[in-house]
Amino acid sequence: MAFWAALSPSIVEYFEGEDFYRCGYCKNESGSRSNGMWAHSMTVQDYQDLIDRGWRRSGKYVYKPVMNQTCCPQYTIRCRPLQFQPSKSHKKVLKKMLKFLAKGEISRGNCEDEPMEPAMEDAVAGDFGLINKLDIQCDLKTLSDDLKESLESEEKKKGKSSKKEESNELSRSQDIEEKLGSGEPSHSVKVHTAPKPGKGADLSKPPCRKAKEIRKERKRLKLMQQNPDGELGGLQARREPSFCPPKAKSNQPKSLEDLIFESLPENASHKLEVRLVPVSFEDPEFKSSFSQSFSLYVKYQMAIHQDPPDECGKTEFTRFLCNSPLEAENPPNGPDCGYGSFHQQYWLDGKIIAVGVIDILPYCVSSVYLYYDPDYSFLSLGVYSALREIAFTRQLHEKTSQLNYYYMGFYIHSCPKMKYKGQYRPSDLLCPETYVWVPIEQCLPSLENSKYCRFNQDPQAVDEGRSQEPDRLQVLYKKVVMPYGVYRKQQKDPSEEAAVLQYARLVGQACSERMLLFRS
Repeated sequence: MAFWAALSPSIVEYFEGEDFYRCGYCKNESGSRSNGMWAHSMTVQDYQDLIDRGWRRSGKYVYKPVMNQTCCPQYTIRCRPLQFQPSKSHKKVLKKMLKFLAKGEISRGNCEDEPMEPAMEDAVAGDFGLINKLDIQCDLKTLSDDLKESLESEEKKKGKSSKKEESNELSRSQDIEEKLGSGEPSHSVKVHTAPKPGKGADLSKPPCRKAKEIRKERKRLKLMQQNPDGELGGLQARREPSFCPPKAKSNQPKSLEDLIFESLPENASHKLEVRLVPVSFEDPEFKSSFSQSFSLYVKYQMAIHQDPPDECGKTEFTRFLCNSPLEAENPPNGPDCGYGSFHQQYWLDGKIIAVGVIDILPYCVSSVYLYYDPDYSFLSLGVYSALREIAFTRQLHEKTSQLNYYYMGFYIHSCPKMKYKGQYRPSDLLCPETYVWVPIEQCLPSLENSKYCRFNQDPQAVDEGRSQEPDRLQVLYKKVVMPYGVYRKQQKDPSEEAAVLQYARLVGQACSERMLLFRS
């Protein structure tokens, strides 16, 4: 974690209280409730820790549903790609794409497949006006300059003593590294997340074989030992093909990668290319494709979500899907593409037909949004892109071993259109009270009885990452970084403490000590 410690800290501005929105799912005009903050900048490690506590971003606005009060509780869901096996319906989608690319065949069945985020964003569904109303006047560059000036001032004041504190900070960052180095948050309760012995898939072992095949193999070996040179030799020669490795291998189910990257004929009707582009106007590829990407977004929003033109303009598109608080990071042990926010563009015959917005974080690929050309709805691009993103996560895992998961946003059991995410298995839901991951199979019975559920079955379990020392929370105030314990002595407004303590409770102790809470 020494690399993460060397980065500029996250800077956030928290909004006190709970915001009320029109729900994009049940259409309740004020039923959706969440807490929110504006992230002027954020490290990928901080955002990873936040989404593991139920937070999620929409542009630079980061929000957390009030789970026990909101009309449609939204549970963070993650898929485990290393054990993922495509279902029959998934295979149909992949084969449909291959037939279209190879022969131009178009299968126009019922398109029931949903994109990864069918509504704008779960807590702020379609209401871009919300972010506009925030009217954030605080400039990131100004904040960065303030922070730099503050740190330089502190160094001059402390002199040699600062070196000792830096050593302490390094030691503290090494402690964090030990807690997070396992590739999963340190507060995960394994007794609830690990599969039962004998039922979990172990990728280090060879695939399971049918008992019938094993019995045939044993019988063949026994006969060979009894009469290696007799009449059975001819029998062996005739039956050999049924036992030879190529035949046995062909009986194994095709992997996700086999289905996606199956070779096409030289005279294929179409060519599909998937490009990973960093979300940055300084990136030439992102900049050159921006106009086409934006036009596709407008077409999608108007056709799929019936948005009027004035609600899907360039400003909204940029704020929602191009502006990201995540700072691009390229540690030596990270993926080749680095960490941060990206657009995964699907180019068909030289034209963009879909864009998957994703965040690549220390432990996962997080799906943010998908928009596509409605003319190609027959290709089930929502499902197809999700399967491509799962395969992409597996690819990143080969270089970066702790990157194990694919986060699909929120699972909403009370909304039929959002239950499809539970079909990507094995997957887990995040307990809204203790923030441990629980296999979705264990959660579904409870969700059938109640919209809001605590998934952790241990009644004694608590939130291990909760804020226990709020005075150590870091505050950026008047160009000075200080612990909240120092800042609190300068304040006389009693409501100030309530807001800061609420923020500390929601982000947890680790993030409260790393991120800077901006106070004006």
